[in-house]
Amino acid sequence: MIKQAIIPLAGLGTRLLPLTSVIPKELLPVNGKPNLEYILEECVNAGINEIIFVISKKKSSIKKYFYSDKLYKSIISKKINKKIVEEYQKLKRYRKMIKFVYQNKPRGTGDAVLKCKKYIKGNYFLMLLPDDLIINKNCSKEMIKIHKAKKSCVIATKKINSKNVSRWGILSLKNRKKTSFEINDVIEKPSVKEAPSNYAIIGRYILPKKIMYILKNQKKGRGGEVHITDAIKNLIYKGEKFYGNIFKGKYLDSGTLEGYIKSNLEISKLK
Repeated sequence: MIKQAIIPLAGLGTRLLPLTSVIPKELLPVNGKPNLEYILEECVNAGINEIIFVISKKKSSIKKYFYSDKLYKSIISKKINKKIVEEYQKLKRYRKMIKFVYQNKPRGTGDAVLKCKKYIKGNYFLMLLPDDLIINKNCSKEMIKIHKAKKSCVIATKKINSKNVSRWGILSLKNRKKTSFEINDVIEKPSVKEAPSNYAIIGRYILPKKIMYILKNQKKGRGGEVHITDAIKNLIYKGEKFYGNIFKGKYLDSGTLEGYIKSNLEISKLK
């Protein structure tokens, strides 16, 4: 059973400046609730009971968000407000599940995952990228179902316009079914001619603990960072089975200003 999740949160959030000059992008409100809480809810509803946040010292406000006891107790003691009490109780439940690991230099998603090595207990774990919101259906739950059936690793994917493949990590596939397919290869930002498909990687992964040993010895890639996609490619070449989950939910990119505004509008329609 997959019970642990890693959420990398140490990124600088430059695509959302000037907003992120003051507030970490993961705490920016999306229709009245921090972006990060949508990711947490997805984890909890998928059966995850331990979540590792990879943050930097510059993002200490993320930790503070879950530990503002003094503020909440002061407000609650002065005036009974049912909603505030409920919010405080929810945050206390979350923080029992959360561990904080530090990545003080932006060395990529692979490096962020490697920082969590000593905390991973099972043979597989879930990783979620907070910029990628998936609403209406629980993508992580779908992936865990595929993992149980195939006893394999899983990557979330969606079909994109072929003209835009150079903006994404693209999957090479075989034996495509209605909701999943086996992955042959991972190609990072290929040209239109080089792209093996138009199925893009979205920020949800079920990965094996053995990926830590790949990452430990992996050389830096593009931009001088350690990329999780390079480690996944290495595992596939070594015979590790990976499946793509063509998720049913609606994808929202909250990591750009345009996407952030759209995410607010789309989620507001659900109320």
